[in-house]
Amino acid sequence: MANIKSAKKRAKQTVVRNARNTAQRSQLRTSIKKVIKALDANDLAGAQEAFAAAQPLIDRFSSRGLIHRNKAARHKSRLTARIKALQAA
Repeated sequence: MANIKSAKKRAKQTVVRNARNTAQRSQLRTSIKKVIKALDANDLAGAQEAFAAAQPLIDRFSSRGLIHRNKAARHKSRLTARIKALQAA
């Protein structure tokens, strides 16, 4: 256990940030899964709606450093491609 005041504060900050990061990462994954679930069910309207909700989350968490910007771009690109493929079909 930390004895120095600054180390105690850092330990508290770590706990808070870890909890926040975990919650936000879970929120991001859930939003992506909603899009994938709608795509698997061939629900174009649902997929577009879920993607419209997921895209700002992906961008926001990428800009905050929760996920890498390339990973964010990859998610958006792949989901967009799957939605366009469903539109074409």
